[in-house]
Amino acid sequence: MNQPAKSARQSPDRNELAVWREYVETAEAIRQALASELQSSSGVSPGDYAVLLALSEADGRRLRSSILAEAIGWERSRLSHHLGRMETRGLIRRHRPGSDSRGAEVELTDDGARTFRSSSASHLRLVRRLFIDALTAEELDATREVASSLRRHLKEISTTN
Repeated sequence: MNQPAKSARQSPDRNELAVWREYVETAEAIRQALASELQSSSGVSPGDYAVLLALSEADGRRLRSSILAEAIGWERSRLSHHLGRMETRGLIRRHRPGSDSRGAEVELTDDGARTFRSSSASHLRLVRRLFIDALTAEELDATREVASSLRRHLKEISTTN
């Protein structure tokens, strides 16, 4: 894929800004539709789903809270408050492993695993309807390339700062 020429101009031009706004507004509309449907169909918030997904993929269905926060891109304090609400609902369990003082482990409960499985089916159908079905196979490939380029760029600039 050809890399765009680096512009000496600091601010985006009119066309670049239009593309940026289209991207941001569309991504937000999709995010809101997914969040609304997830909540109404299963009583699970997007935050709950992110935690449940990360734990369901982890060895032994458990992660240190610091690793979990990093995996879902949250500040540790935000995660801690959210985990408290999820623990009250029986979706997760927190405990300190033995004499290890590095922080709590978060474990997916059986109820949490059932909630994740039941919420995933409707969530994935909605992902198909809102996102995948809107794009041709070629557009999906191009979207993957764009997303990969953006992630790579973000990683590059985060390591140079």
